[in-house]
Amino acid sequence: MISLAGRTALVTGGSRGIGRATALALARAGADVALTYHARAADADSVVREISGLGRRALALGGDLADPGVCAAMAEQVGRAFGRLDCFVANAGIWPAEDVALGALPVERWRRTLAANLDGVFLSTRAALGLMGPGGRVVIVSSTAGQRGEAFHADYAATKGAVIALTKSLAIECAPDVLVNCVAPGWVDTEMCDSAFAGEGRARVQATIPLRRIPPPEDIAGPILFLCSDLARHVTGEVLNVNGGSVLCG
Repeated sequence: MISLAGRTALVTGGSRGIGRATALALARAGADVALTYHARAADADSVVREISGLGRRALALGGDLADPGVCAAMAEQVGRAFGRLDCFVANAGIWPAEDVALGALPVERWRRTLAANLDGVFLSTRAALGLMGPGGRVVIVSSTAGQRGEAFHADYAATKGAVIALTKSLAIECAPDVLVNCVAPGWVDTEMCDSAFAGEGRARVQATIPLRRIPPPEDIAGPILFLCSDLARHVTGEVLNVNGGSVLCG
């Protein structure tokens, strides 16, 4: 039912985890896909090979998205390779694993998290919108932490709440030409969560999820694919919760 044949997509943080699964899902649906990475060049090249194996065009772009020059160069390269951009997924981000109360939170960590999770989303989304025409889709990846907060990770929660507000702002600003939505995952079985799942951590986390499972990244990629498709053509400004029932807000 979902076809993105003839369309182009850009996924930030596409070398692993949710970004990788999303890039591959979009390619399987027929899109040509560019992806960005920060440091994992070999992983990004692996995704490019997989996408190329599906018969789609693929491109990997490295750099720090908190740098305006990197985002401008990214847009230029995507425009040169694909001619235009139909779907943009702002997925790149970090989750500092160490629990730290706000009173002890180093300013350097606060700034690093905001740069990666908020500045990078702002700058990359702004650059991507410059390549989009009518019918474009933007999907920003947030988190349950941005909806309910997350003790001892105030920096992360603050950025994820901010991108929800950004989504709602852009949905009105970009209407009617471009649809802007958000996906808010809970815990996901990715490398970023390995430290939280160590020892008995996985069992403790799983017990907090009503569906009693920690999903693979493909379970997040599916809803993102939906929001990029024509099935979601009357959906904008929405925050789609993909958390197994662990946070119920709508």
